[in-house]
Amino acid sequence: MRRTVRWLSTAGLFLLLVTPFAAGAQPRAKVYRIGYIQIAAPDEQEPLTRALVKGLRELGYVEGRNVVLEQRLAWGKQERLPDLAAELVRLKVDVIVTGANPAIAAVKNATATIPVVMATSRDPVGSGFVASLARPGGNITGLSADPTPEVQSKRLELLKEAVPNASRVALLWNPLPPGAETYRKVVEGAARRLGMSLQVVEVRGRNEFEGAFAAMARGRAEAVVVLPDPVFFTARALVVPMATKHRLPAVFNAREFVELGGLMSYGPSIADQFRRAAVYVDKIFKGTKPGDIPVEQATRLELSINLKTAQAFGLEIPASLRLRADHIIE
Repeated sequence: MRRTVRWLSTAGLFLLLVTPFAAGAQPRAKVYRIGYIQIAAPDEQEPLTRALVKGLRELGYVEGRNVVLEQRLAWGKQERLPDLAAELVRLKVDVIVTGANPAIAAVKNATATIPVVMATSRDPVGSGFVASLARPGGNITGLSADPTPEVQSKRLELLKEAVPNASRVALLWNPLPPGAETYRKVVEGAARRLGMSLQVVEVRGRNEFEGAFAAMARGRAEAVVVLPDPVFFTARALVVPMATKHRLPAVFNAREFVELGGLMSYGPSIADQFRRAAVYVDKIFKGTKPGDIPVEQATRLELSINLKTAQAFGLEIPASLRLRADHIIE
């Protein structure tokens, strides 16, 4: 049975139904309908939804008063995204806010007319979502979570600083989303430059993590780079313990992994990306065409380190690395 989430009990962000006007009543201000599609289950993505709602409220959009959020979640199953995107199109929402590349691709295939705001796209030009960052064209705009794909090499460099003796590194990636292969090639090139051997391990769904980490252990990996992916992010409560179980120091793209016990991360604030997405929604509501709104690239990347995890792995994080960290968990 298809499950549809229309309210957020965990954050108290419940939505009020908009009732028709009574006969003879004065016309009310327009109530905008925002489609919102994510791959995650409710509890996994709730902080991101809360950030989007906060951003909308800061701009004067309040649920039940002048905006309604039509939320569709895939509960971790990427294959459900096309049907969920089609549902939002049938509802004729005013704009659709998406999460990462799999959701963006599903919405792009579902509509060429409804404005789409990307909250956390990866390489949106290379992935075919927009014509260019400055002039997206079409009906899609929004934010890119990485300045360039080359930021993936920086993550490997940081991991090498934290685990200097590591010579065999695993790369955990999902080959399905648009742009994923570009990111894999960047890490492969960085590994060659650093003189490290790289074991590439695929994961396409949540049921494959256990086998993937077992393969890393058989390959004698000494650390792991986890590529940005919505499957990994939403399953972070599963991914982090598995890395710990197999004693694999890991570098991630988001602070949320480090807060759960991951060694380190380097990337933008995902929650802030969703809050910023509200700015794009506001511009579209005020009449600007999405194809005319430049895509915003992340400019502030945060380095987060979990020193408790480092100690558990027997690692001494260099002072030079600690001093550069934006967030340290002790």
